[in-house]
Amino acid sequence: MSTNLDEQLAFMHLALVEAEKCQASPTAFCVGCVLVLRWPDNGTPTVVSTGYSRELEGNTHAEANALTKLRSLTQDQLAHIFSASSVPFSLDIDEILARLDVYTTMEPCSIRTSGLAPCADALIAAKVKRCFIGVGEPADFVTCEGAQKLKDAGIEVVWVEGLEEESLRIARRGH
Repeated sequence: MSTNLDEQLAFMHLALVEAEKCQASPTAFCVGCVLVLRWPDNGTPTVVSTGYSRELEGNTHAEANALTKLRSLTQDQLAHIFSASSVPFSLDIDEILARLDVYTTMEPCSIRTSGLAPCADALIAAKVKRCFIGVGEPADFVTCEGAQKLKDAGIEVVWVEGLEEESLRIARRGH
């Protein structure tokens, strides 16, 4: 599975649009996430889910929200998403998760001050393929080791260059 820089930037811009939807908070970052499935490995990528921080109830994070929304899709909804692509909508959720590219504006968290499960752990449990990251999590609240946790679990991590400033600007809205 390969992606080119233009494709990476296009999906990262979609993730930034998601982050902009986030309600600003002085004690949390505004993060956006886009989940992309490529079928077959050299096929056209399809956005299968999106998410942003605090989108769902319970002090939720972008990556966890995107995964939750994907897992909640019915077979009919998946068929609709895949109708314009070459993806067979008979894929089960585990097959979809294992082929996912995750585009997130900020490094997935490795620790939560709220005590909730970290997003890096959710991505590892989902067994996603790759994670494209716009910027590392600054040490405003915790020391993050999310990218390293993903690598240690065998998930490819790609740092997308050129969007660090914009990712941080959006992330820190409300600070």
